[in-house]
Amino acid sequence: MTTTTLPPARRLPAAAWGQMLLAEARMIVRDTSGLIVPIGFPVLLLVMNGLGQDGEQVLPGGGTVMNAIIMPLTISMVVTLVGVVNMPSFLSSYRRYGVLRRLAATPARPALILVAQMAVSLVQILLGVGLMMVIGAVFFGVTLPEGLGWALFVGALLLAAMYGIGALVAAVAPTVNAALALGLVAFFLMLALGGGLGPIATLPQAMQTVGEALPYGAGNAALAAAWTGAQPETAHLVALGVWAVVTGVLAARLFRWT
Repeated sequence: MTTTTLPPARRLPAAAWGQMLLAEARMIVRDTSGLIVPIGFPVLLLVMNGLGQDGEQVLPGGGTVMNAIIMPLTISMVVTLVGVVNMPSFLSSYRRYGVLRRLAATPARPALILVAQMAVSLVQILLGVGLMMVIGAVFFGVTLPEGLGWALFVGALLLAAMYGIGALVAAVAPTVNAALALGLVAFFLMLALGGGLGPIATLPQAMQTVGEALPYGAGNAALAAAWTGAQPETAHLVALGVWAVVTGVLAARLFRWT
């Protein structure tokens, strides 16, 4: 593993922080696919599901199809796409082109670009979720979660878990293409086992158990509970927390700045 000796940390002026965030935002905007896919694809899924079924149908456990199933599923998808697919591919490209190595000689320190990338990714997620909420509310009767506090807490855990996985992918991927491939494999694996490609109840019991232990399935189930006013299952919250901590620690230990 290649290591880099970094200069002592110095305080970064607020203006420099602003320039770094602005530069990251420009990179995201210029990458059309990286901006449209995590926002446009879940919105398309939301609209297709809303038009294809009676979204106002009340389920036995309470809540409508749109509130209890479609919204949690698509929100989980936005967070997963941005955290696991987009972010690691950008970080890997910075390593490939020597951006991180050059930052090592500045007061910015390479780690700060990771913070900036996460902040810009969070804006992407908020835009995607906000757009879905507006479209869902106007056309499909979507409402805010009945357990709004729980929904925000679950969202924060889901975000931390997906960022941890994304950072770990960026840490171990040797190239940009490898980071993209690993991210897509992780995304579709979690999607298939977590109910993103069909009801999780149709899967064999062993696969259901695995799916709910993965962050997409755990986050999807916990958000669905919060949307109907129920308390999320402790197992789902623990799964999200464990994924966030374990992947975050591994990413910090394995990440290469050069």
